[in-house]
Amino acid sequence: MRVAILYDGGADSWTDEDIRQVLEVVAGVGRVLRERGHEVIRVPVRDGLGWVGKCRKAELVFNLCEGVAAISRLESLVVGTLELTGVPFTGCRTRTISLCHSKPLVNSFLAAQGVPTPRWIQPRGHRVPADFPLPAFVKPAAEDASVGIDQGSVVTSRRALESRVVKLTEQFDDVIVQQYVHGREFAVGFVGDQTLPISEIDFSAMPDGAWPILSFDAKWNEGSAEDVGSQPVCPAKVPKALSEKLVAVAKQAWATVGGSGYGRVDMRVDEQNQPWVIEVNPNPDLSEDAGLARMARAGGWEYEELVLQIADAALTEAEQTASAALLTAGTKSRAESSSTTGRSPA
Repeated sequence: MRVAILYDGGADSWTDEDIRQVLEVVAGVGRVLRERGHEVIRVPVRDGLGWVGKCRKAELVFNLCEGVAAISRLESLVVGTLELTGVPFTGCRTRTISLCHSKPLVNSFLAAQGVPTPRWIQPRGHRVPADFPLPAFVKPAAEDASVGIDQGSVVTSRRALESRVVKLTEQFDDVIVQQYVHGREFAVGFVGDQTLPISEIDFSAMPDGAWPILSFDAKWNEGSAEDVGSQPVCPAKVPKALSEKLVAVAKQAWATVGGSGYGRVDMRVDEQNQPWVIEVNPNPDLSEDAGLARMARAGGWEYEELVLQIADAALTEAEQTASAALLTAGTKSRAESSSTTGRSPA
């Protein structure tokens, strides 16, 4: 099979480390596919549409593109273009990517479907209602990978809240303020129709006085105090009742956003053991040491199996879509025939 691996071609602002991280995942996925006898081509997405023709010649697109020129909001445009090619591709569809790139929008959808979501607001004119509960979590409304999140993201006073909103608004187009949930943090991963083992972030080694959150440093600054202080534990050690509740809430959230392919739902659990969805992450990081790969290993899949399962989920979805289209076309044809002959469809 001819497989095109799609990825962001980069930006002038990228460091050597940024480039290394992207190409490392591309190389890892490519290695797995080549070892299975597939023909693999690398397709960077840059300005223009030259990459589309290369994808159209493939039998499967393994989509690792998280934006264009490091602009994450353009990810949904890439996925929408892939949908138009008709070539099977891994990961989520345009609707899911677009929803989850807007935290206010996805929170609205989740709340409307009864998914437990912390109270939130999108400030207008830097103003937040005086009754908004504290502590509050202030973050960019359209970024992922913990961009714009640090220890100052959690605020405990009205003055600090207003100051943080002003600061982030100067850096990002939109900001969201969300009620901070005290408690443990968990994640549930999905690949195709399979649920992966629950993961928990152990914050017990965080520096004194630090908020137990996954900041940008915790995720990307290896060896930093927050990185060392936020260690994943998978499978998480939780009672059966809580485990079932976490999976049920995660599945509800994933279904609400139309999740497919692979993804992850992040939750905080309060003192009453109530899970609250804080993020829905379509197409999360596929590095060999990232969260989804860790969940897969806990479930008995090595990295190679995870990559193949993601590819298989894409091909299965494409086959099901094609079958549904054929069935619909057949039904329409029979209906047209019956109206011509004056007979009802069987």
